[in-house]
Amino acid sequence: MEPDLYWFESHREVIMIDDYFSNPPLSWKKISSLFFKGLTWCLTLFCFYLVYSKLLAAAESRNISSLGLLIQFFSGVEWGKWLLIMIPYSIFFFLIDTHAAWRAIKWFNAPALTYKNIMPIRGSALILSIMSEQVGKGAMSLYLLKRYRVPGWEALSTMIFLGVCEIYQLLFFSFLGIVFYYDFLSGAVWEFPLMQTLIFVFILAFSYIPIHFVLFKGSYFSDSLLIRKPFFHSLRKAHIGHYVLLLCFKAPNLLGAVLVYSLALGLFGYEVSYAKMLVFLPLIFLAAALPLPFHAGALVIWVLLFPEFPEVGIFSLVMHTFFLLVNATIGVLFLPYANKELFSGQDKENSLDHA
Repeated sequence: MEPDLYWFESHREVIMIDDYFSNPPLSWKKISSLFFKGLTWCLTLFCFYLVYSKLLAAAESRNISSLGLLIQFFSGVEWGKWLLIMIPYSIFFFLIDTHAAWRAIKWFNAPALTYKNIMPIRGSALILSIMSEQVGKGAMSLYLLKRYRVPGWEALSTMIFLGVCEIYQLLFFSFLGIVFYYDFLSGAVWEFPLMQTLIFVFILAFSYIPIHFVLFKGSYFSDSLLIRKPFFHSLRKAHIGHYVLLLCFKAPNLLGAVLVYSLALGLFGYEVSYAKMLVFLPLIFLAAALPLPFHAGALVIWVLLFPEFPEVGIFSLVMHTFFLLVNATIGVLFLPYANKELFSGQDKENSLDHA
C-alpha cells in the first residue's frame, strides 16, 4: 500500500509551523528592542542636527565657517580656571552620590554595608554607566546579590527608589527657582511656552505624590499582587522620612552643579545668573535622564533655554564628556578594590529579611 503523501505533507507543514512558533527566527521582543534602539538613535541624530543648525546659523551671521566659529569659541575659554572648578566638583559629586546610594541600600537591603565597602563598586559602576546607566545599576545589584545575598529584584527596587527621589529633587529645586524668581522669568521672552509647560509638569508631578503613598503605604492596596512584587520592595518599606532625608543627602550635588555650571558658562563667555540656572539646570538634568545616547535630550534643552547663546550645545558636550572622563578615571582607580569586593567569595550574613 502506497504511503499517503498528503498526510506526510500536511504533517510536515504542521511541524514546521510548530517549530517556527517555538523557535522564531526573530522574536517580537528582539524586534521591539531593535525598533527602540533605532528610534533612540534617530532622535539622537535629530538632536545633534538641531544643535548643528544653530551653530551653522550663528556662523553665517558672523560671516565665518562653522569650524572657525568653534575655534573662536574654544580659544576664548580660560581652561585653567575651568579645570580648577570641574575636577573638585566631579570628585565631590561622586562622594555625595555614593553616600546617598549607600544610605538607601543600608535602609532597605543590607544594614551591614559600610560606606567604605560600597565606594569601590560604586566607583567601578561609573565605568559601565558610560555605556548605559542601567548597566551600572546592574553591577550594583550583582554586588549586593553576591556579597549580601540581596535578591536582584529587591536591589533593583532600591535603584527605583533612588530614581524617584532624583526626579522629585530636580522638580522641587526647579519649582523653588520659579517661586523666588517668577517676575524675572515671566518677563523674559521665550521661543516656546516655557512657563505654562513648567506649571503643567509641576501640577502633574506633585499630584502623584499622595497617589504614590496610597499605593505603597496605604492599607487599601497592601494585598495587591502587583504592589507585593519584589521590584517594589523598597517603595513599600520607604516612609516619608526616607524620601526627605535622601533629598537632603542629594541636595548638595544639585546646588553645587548650579554654581559650577554658572561659573563655567562665564568662563565660556556667557554670563548667566544663579537664579536662572537654578530653574533651568534641573530641567536639563531631567532631559539628560532620557534613554538617548550621549544625553542628546539635554543638548536640545540647552539650546531651547539659551537661544541667545548658539554655542551652548557645544558647551554641554564639553561638560558632559569631561564629567564622564573623570568618572571613568575614578572607576579605574577603584577597579582592583571592586574586584576584590566582588570576587573574594565571602558572603555577608546580615542582610534584611526579605519581604
